Amino acid sequence: MALMAVSAVNVALPTIELGLGATPSDVQWILSGYALALGVSLIPAGRAGDVLGRGSWFVAGLVLFVVASLACGLAPTPLLLNVARIVQGVGAGIFSPQVTGMIQQYFTGQGRAKAFAMFGLVISASVAVGPVLTGAIIQALGPEDGWRWAFFIYIPIGLLALALALAWFPFETERKRRAARAGGGPASERLDLDPLGTVLLTLAILALMYPFMAHQPWAWWLLPLAPVVLWLWVRWERGYAARGRAPMVDMNLFGFRSFRNGMLVSGVMFLGVASTFAVLALFLQNGLHVPAIAVGLIGLPNAVISAFSSIWSVKYVLSHGRRLIVWMLGLMVLGTALSIGVVLLLPYGVPWWALGATLALNGFAMGAIGSANQTLSLQDVPHEHGGTAGGIKQTVERIGAALGNAMIVGIFFAFVSTGYPGAFVAAYAAVTACVIAAAAIAVFDERQHHSIRS
Repeated sequence: MALMAVSAVNVALPTIELGLGATPSDVQWILSGYALALGVSLIPAGRAGDVLGRGSWFVAGLVLFVVASLACGLAPTPLLLNVARIVQGVGAGIFSPQVTGMIQQYFTGQGRAKAFAMFGLVISASVAVGPVLTGAIIQALGPEDGWRWAFFIYIPIGLLALALALAWFPFETERKRRAARAGGGPASERLDLDPLGTVLLTLAILALMYPFMAHQPWAWWLLPLAPVVLWLWVRWERGYAARGRAPMVDMNLFGFRSFRNGMLVSGVMFLGVASTFAVLALFLQNGLHVPAIAVGLIGLPNAVISAFSSIWSVKYVLSHGRRLIVWMLGLMVLGTALSIGVVLLLPYGVPWWALGATLALNGFAMGAIGSANQTLSLQDVPHEHGGTAGGIKQTVERIGAALGNAMIVGIFFAFVSTGYPGAFVAAYAAVTACVIAAAAIAVFDERQHHSIRS
């Protein structure tokens, strides 16, 4: 639901603008407010789940998400809708890292790879179904109020997930563990949420992400503050641990090569690929005047084949390791290059919908990379830090996506004066460069792995 709430709302934006009389700034914050709230919540929520119980925090985040979805659907003004979307993002940021934490805790080896593959399958399916379902709801109920039901749809889904969580999760075990930690013991087992560390990291993430989402001149002054606050956070975390306390993030996590390099691969890859469909939509709708419903459907093969490849990768991830990531990033470079080729050949009779086939290659690569990289990145992380590590990785991906959206879409608009095909080619060339950089990191990691083994 966390990613479905991103992909599906894109389809609803024009009708929200019509139904609520929203300004372009209001519409922008419907997307940015959710993404920002999600980004700053992931690591603190992952840490809280590690300490207080992942099942309990999953339920808390899910309840908040469902209530916020109801508020989104009932919102009478753009302001209240944006407030509800921010709360919805916080809810998603609370329950999302608990999933990776629980997979890390309850599965090992091939079983963990299968669990992450199923997780990838669900993500791909939700990304595929979300826009189509939202479009169908709006088509059936009309543009005035159809968008409201696009938010209400999360209520039955969330309640079903809540019922399953209450039936399956080991809440009594979590309660006993909390009681034991509250009674004292080693620093790593105490009930310690490191509030100042949480505040410092939240401020650093805000300073880094907000300028790229707010699009206001004054916000760019926050960027130089981000590395300063991040440095203060690292100093605080190390000092906190030196005093015998349990920091929000154990800095030893970054000593695990697989986690550190896997996180970098994801972040650099998202720097490019997160904006591919935004650029595609701008090119097709504004440049070729393709109907919005057709633009939504062209991404369906990408999502469907991504779901398949996330399961397919299970067979090979443990035996091939980071080489599988390198191969799939190479396939993604091929798919992006072929997309550029299709656009360049449009004047010679190649149909625009051929982009669906080239993007399907990207979908296959993305699905395989998603589940495989998750498995490899967390394979050495102790399960007691699984939620925190998962939150860190997702946060790096969100930051990469935020920076990438600003950079790649900015390149598109910078070249649009040369024509929409030229703008598309320039933007996708930048995407290709990011994917090649991610592949270089994966190759470096693979060589390090072989060097250590030998």
